[in-house]
Amino acid sequence: MTIKTYAVATAPFEAARKVPILPTKHRSRGLHGHSFIAKARAQLGVKSFADFPGGEPAFVKQRLEQCVAGLDYRYLNDIVHVPTDENLARYLRTQITDIPGIDVVGIQSTHDAGVDLDEDDVAHIWRKFRFEAAHQLPNVPAGHQCGRMHGHSFEVILHARQEIGDDDMAVDFDTMINQWQPLYEQLHLSCLNEIAGLENPTSEIISRWIWDKLKKDFPELSWVTVYETVTAGCHYDGNHFRIWKESRFESAVRLKRAPASDPRHRLHGHSFINRLHLCAPLDEVLGWTVDYGDVKELFKPAYAKLDHQRLDTLEGLEDSDSISILNWLRGELLPCIPQLDRIDLFEAPGTGAFIQWHEDGPALPAQHRH
Repeated sequence: MTIKTYAVATAPFEAARKVPILPTKHRSRGLHGHSFIAKARAQLGVKSFADFPGGEPAFVKQRLEQCVAGLDYRYLNDIVHVPTDENLARYLRTQITDIPGIDVVGIQSTHDAGVDLDEDDVAHIWRKFRFEAAHQLPNVPAGHQCGRMHGHSFEVILHARQEIGDDDMAVDFDTMINQWQPLYEQLHLSCLNEIAGLENPTSEIISRWIWDKLKKDFPELSWVTVYETVTAGCHYDGNHFRIWKESRFESAVRLKRAPASDPRHRLHGHSFINRLHLCAPLDEVLGWTVDYGDVKELFKPAYAKLDHQRLDTLEGLEDSDSISILNWLRGELLPCIPQLDRIDLFEAPGTGAFIQWHEDGPALPAQHRH
């Protein structure tokens, strides 16, 4: 089993652009602007590339902010000839070469859309959608809250994977909008149980239903993500279901390995956001892989040791930086949650780390604000 650890960071910038390669009447061909978010992730090696072990997320953020400073409040066509999200990611990749292990650079051009570009010029394109619907789960145990008719503001992300080589852009976001629209008309303001194929509308079943509807005419589709709530959801890629459950804990930390002159050596604190990812087969009767409520309950003992606690004194924790906490969490949780295969931890908006030991899954939109 190979365990991989990554530092991740985001940095915002405001800029205007034209995308001249788009069709004449395309809304993004003319002058327009965005509140962009740049993203970068770097795999950690044996030796830290920061000033001290545990300082890697903040170091990636600092360098990314320095890179996007040259794009902030600029006309991007003066810097990148065809400033698509893909080409902006390429540009940033050329500017951040001093960090070893950088393997993905991304641009989130709106709250609902973005592109992550890997080192082989494979683009991961995503677009988020929303629908409002009611549902109940008919096969859950008696007394389970989801057995009652209720509703959600569901969010769906369509992910596409495309090898773009030297091309300026991959799948247009408008193509994804057009693919989604017929499904939106079926799902929005509906009772999902009344739709053929969604008689047991769990997040897993909904994601598979959407996949089956779209994949034939949208071959680039790589994953479907369904958020049932803002803290829980499911990914499906035609073969595998991966769920996640998110939580927040408030903790005091002191980074013991930071230089004495570094303010992080002092006692300080964070509102951490933590995401647990699980991969498991589908229970065809219940319609889920693992109940989100069960994941929450199994996490509670570890959570109690973290929330409103001073972590630099926590037994078994090497240091109280995000990467040390991730390793501690893995040791605490794997015995009771064997389906766990990835843990994310954000120490600040968009900045943190994750640890994974199975296949890479789809990225979720950057959390630039808690």
